[in-house]
Amino acid sequence: QVQLVESGGGLVQAGGSLRLSCVASGRTFSDVTMAWFRQAPGKEREFVAAISRSGSSTTYADSVKGRFTISRDNAKNTVALQMNSLKPEDTAVYSCAAGRVPYTKSRPDDYIHWGQGTQVTVSS
Repeated sequence: QVQLVESGGGLVQAGGSLRLSCVASGRTFSDVTMAWFRQAPGKEREFVAAISRSGSSTTYADSVKGRFTISRDNAKNTVALQMNSLKPEDTAVYSCAAGRVPYTKSRPDDYIHWGQGTQVTVSS
């Protein structure tokens, strides 16, 4: 069982940066792919990024490629999302997720463990 807790959300102006963190409990963190998803009001949950179990491979949604960076520290059971050049359309609740799937998986149904989410608001 993996329990996930996110932090680091907040309000930022367009063009600014935020760093989200997700701490996982349990001794199986290095066995799971980690991902970030987001959900804006009235919209479906959207894939943002995923990272392989070792951290050597990553994948990103086209909308965030070149602006966001996902990373993980298996010694500390954490995964982070560095978000730069933020835009108002990045406003959403961001959630981390874990699953025993390849890092190329990007559907919410592929991941079975979820955090409660953290709000990111980007003002114009």
